[in-house]
Amino acid sequence: MKKEMNKAKNGESKIWEPFIPFFVRREVPAKTILLEEGQISKTMFFIEEGCLRICVNSDGKDTTTQFFFEGDSVSSIESFRTNSPSLYSIESIEPCVLQTISQKDFHNLIESMPELKIQMEEHLFKRLFQAQQLFYSFLKNSPQERYRDLINQHPRIIQRVQQHYIASYLGITPVSLSRIRNRQ
Repeated sequence: MKKEMNKAKNGESKIWEPFIPFFVRREVPAKTILLEEGQISKTMFFIEEGCLRICVNSDGKDTTTQFFFEGDSVSSIESFRTNSPSLYSIESIEPCVLQTISQKDFHNLIESMPELKIQMEEHLFKRLFQAQQLFYSFLKNSPQERYRDLINQHPRIIQRVQQHYIASYLGITPVSLSRIRNRQ
């Protein structure tokens, strides 16, 4: 686990060090639903190996909204914090080794360490900023521009994620993605 903590990006690993004694290791195959849309999130996941995605279902259409890799933490944070139904599902798209922490252990640790609570708030603000950037890119940028940004800013998504998930993430069809890729 220590090695994976060192892989975490942007200093995120230091945030998770106090949680290590509470982590429970879990291995899951690809295409495992870890949290179903509408369920209450009772677990947070830290990715040791593999890739997870967040997705929503609208009238049978599956749309990917985010990808997470080694060193990332994932949960339906609003559900995890408020016990409200999750707005989305979390699914593995590769075989994964995860470290999990229960909602109870997480909250107990956060409440017992005020400095950790401040670090977590800062971490959440960074995630919110990333989500806002993605949201505004859908309003401002063409699919070609979103794909170019994805290549430049998140190359491991292009290298590791299946094309139909990437197309969904970009808000286009797999055929449109293929055309964009052929023009690059």
